[in-house]
Amino acid sequence: MEQALWPSIMKKQRDLYSQFLKEMIIQPGIAKANLGVSREDVTLEDHPLNPSPDSRWNTYFKDNEVLLQIDKDARRLYPDMVFFQRPTEYPCRLIMDPQNDFETLRKRVEQTTLKSQIVARNRMGVTNVSSPLKSAASNSLMEYEPLPNGSEAHWEVVERILFIFAKLNPGIAYVQGMNEIVGPIYHTFATDPNCEWKEHAEADTFFCFTNLMAEIRDNFIKSLDDSQCGITSRMESVYSTLKEKDVELYLKLQEQNIRPQFFAFRWLMLLLSQEFVLPDVIQIWDSLFADENRFDFLLLVSCAMLILIRDQLLEGDFTLNMRLLQDYPPIDVSQILKKAKALQNGK
Repeated sequence: MEQALWPSIMKKQRDLYSQFLKEMIIQPGIAKANLGVSREDVTLEDHPLNPSPDSRWNTYFKDNEVLLQIDKDARRLYPDMVFFQRPTEYPCRLIMDPQNDFETLRKRVEQTTLKSQIVARNRMGVTNVSSPLKSAASNSLMEYEPLPNGSEAHWEVVERILFIFAKLNPGIAYVQGMNEIVGPIYHTFATDPNCEWKEHAEADTFFCFTNLMAEIRDNFIKSLDDSQCGITSRMESVYSTLKEKDVELYLKLQEQNIRPQFFAFRWLMLLLSQEFVLPDVIQIWDSLFADENRFDFLLLVSCAMLILIRDQLLEGDFTLNMRLLQDYPPIDVSQILKKAKALQNGK
């Protein structure tokens, strides 16, 4: 795509995102706000107890279930940073108009009587997809001081992006971990020195996230786990690549019955976003997305991470090695990327 076309394409996408906001948040919010006045949405054919898939009420309640999971995950995004709890300089004018009386996502979460089911086990049977690096915060939903009218925190913007993505992609909707993918993208736009990027961070993040999800969505679809394009196949590829690059280390892990599912699931599914602090994640992603074979390069980065701690792994027992792999030690990411490039070049 010619660079000269970028401004017009970005404007078109930003306008389209504004339309998404109107259709999926503002208009439903106005309809819900009017319920207490006219009750026009409660009819003999359609009412809150209507189980029909075509019922607007049924859709509303199902959306609430998704929204509450998104809300829980968005609130605890990067708890070691204050950035996502701070107010954005550019709150969405369509949503945050102090004169509006429609039900925003914030009001919708506060007012709903639904309870979000706590995710105790992920689909690989591991207790939690969160790494020890990010578990310093309380396991319960963190509460933050409410911001004044007209303001919104960065995590609320992330929540809105994920909710609209879920509405537009009902086949996959929202899966825990998507918040960890969208977070670094949004942070990059929202902290850019250029005010234009900051102002349009929400829309630009949405489309970047959508494009990235088009490439990695199979990782989030449970029914594809054991297929050739699923996450299980990708995890096995980490070990087959390690066997080629460092057979001694591979045999050691095999001997201890340390399966790649025990650690590589999170590494690959979340693109290493939970293994490192945010600036390091962005540095890794910069190299990752610059490589046209980016997900093959991700396998090499994973192997490099193993090889750089090979001495500890070769000396450790099962318990020590599991702890090491699930709470990766602080290593300069430049070393990891350098090693991955060397592996890529056959060294």
